[in-house]
Amino acid sequence: MSARSRNFFLVPYALWIALFVAAPIALIAYRSLFDVEGALTLDNYARFFTPVYLRMTLSSFWYSLLITLFSLLIAYPAAWALTRAKHKQLWLLLIILPTWINLLLKVYAFLGIFGTYGSVNKLLEFIGIGTQQILFTDFSFVFVSVYIFIPFMILPIFNALEELNPSLVFAARDLGASAWTTFAKVVFPLTIDGVKAGCQAVFIPALSLFMITRLVAGNRVITLGTAIEQHFLVTQDWGMGSTIAVFLILVMVAIMFAAGQRKGVTR
Repeated sequence: MSARSRNFFLVPYALWIALFVAAPIALIAYRSLFDVEGALTLDNYARFFTPVYLRMTLSSFWYSLLITLFSLLIAYPAAWALTRAKHKQLWLLLIILPTWINLLLKVYAFLGIFGTYGSVNKLLEFIGIGTQQILFTDFSFVFVSVYIFIPFMILPIFNALEELNPSLVFAARDLGASAWTTFAKVVFPLTIDGVKAGCQAVFIPALSLFMITRLVAGNRVITLGTAIEQHFLVTQDWGMGSTIAVFLILVMVAIMFAAGQRKGVTR
């Protein structure tokens, strides 16, 4: 295939990127330069660096870090077990299947499960603990978020483990390395690219969560995603909402660039 033919097939991709990625980002950046009355200003960026928004930013990063950490702690053993399962493709399909269900439906399901008369509280009553307030807590927010994001952590780690040469593990064990040493010195370093990809796939979207914070956490957890929703739908301050969105986009690009740089250095 000639270079001209390859360039021709790149046209639809370039148009898609221009219309649905570059143009929306440009519009958000443009709208962030206006205040609620439509006047051109940079006050939105000055307001973002006030204590209120800085605390909100720290809260977003903290909860995103927790969600990513718990997802990784569950996903890595699960991916390891999948690679050794008899019907691994079937189990992998069962893990992927929940991602096909609408996010709102899954969140509403947890409202029933964690509710006062839900199945979890019924179980707590049965074992004698009694009814507990589970909804509208940090626990429920992190738990539901981990449940939603965990398939995106498992898949890249599973692929990395599948590509791992088993002879390297056998060689380490033959040379006297313990199971933990083999994992720490051989398995984990060779699958770190899958871990990085999974952490990016979880951490970046977790920064902008808003639906779960409103429905499951009851607005006890305030994140940048919640602030964007409030400014666009409640206060109608689109300029400030766009400013927060610009900051999130810059953070996401920085994270992806940093992870790519480290990946290039390690190779």
